[in-house]
Amino acid sequence: MTAVRGATSAASATSDTSVRPAKDRSTGPAHQSTLHGLVTPRPPTSRPRPRAYSLTVRALGPFLLVALWWAASATGLLTPDVLASPAEVLRAVGELWGNGQLSDALATSLTRSGLGLLIGLAVGLTLGIVTGFTRLGDELLDSSMQTLRTIPFLSLVPLFMVWFGINETAKVLLIAVATTFPMYVSTSSGVRATDRKLVEAMRSFGMGRIGIVREVVLPGALPSLLAGLRLSMTLSVIALIAAEEINATAGIGYLMSQAQSFARTDILAVCILVYGVLGLLADGVVRLLERVLMPWRRAGQGVVAR
Repeated sequence: MTAVRGATSAASATSDTSVRPAKDRSTGPAHQSTLHGLVTPRPPTSRPRPRAYSLTVRALGPFLLVALWWAASATGLLTPDVLASPAEVLRAVGELWGNGQLSDALATSLTRSGLGLLIGLAVGLTLGIVTGFTRLGDELLDSSMQTLRTIPFLSLVPLFMVWFGINETAKVLLIAVATTFPMYVSTSSGVRATDRKLVEAMRSFGMGRIGIVREVVLPGALPSLLAGLRLSMTLSVIALIAAEEINATAGIGYLMSQAQSFARTDILAVCILVYGVLGLLADGVVRLLERVLMPWRRAGQGVVAR
């Protein structure tokens, strides 16, 4: 009897197994995602970019421009009376550097641009903090600053010549006016974007206004401050070109006026390239400050997504 029961149990188990369908392995999560038109998510991969590769890519654009310039001069598309060849420009650089004209002009132009930039940054930073941090300063100063900001600084050249004459004061102040407003706008917007809860917390701990500005507001507005610094430094070079048109007797602008009188396109090209290099160096200084003052951005730029 026991043997019959065992046989019956085995038979029923066998029949259940044969009737029950096998588990479909194709109903897993990956297959279901494929059925719905989705794919299995995967984390983004990143790879480091070599420093040499980045520098090479940055230098590729200027190198191509110089190559096109050289090819146009070699084939006769650019004649010397239109634009000197790169070889002639290099010879002009050696000539001007050898007789001391280029070094003296650089020193004079950098002094003008530096003084005007320092004045403009100081004024723009101070007024930006006042209007961005205090309601009274915003009501008293912001509308006037926004009105003055819309006036092109080049239109002030004749007025500055009447007010200050044709000496160095007019040149420096013109650069200062041009560099004030970018710094003012960036500082004011950066200060307004500061977390008000953090400011109130510092006030509850007894920190004064100067301390809050120094310890909370300026560090929080640092990205905006560096953006304003970049714009101001670029405009200082542009304003320098306009300022040195005011009866200059020294500087890069004076070299350009002399070269124009004698139709020396090689020296004109040298002066234009010097202005371009000054602007590139100004941008490099701001990038260096960003790496030093905001190292977290440097860490984020070390990888590039595929």
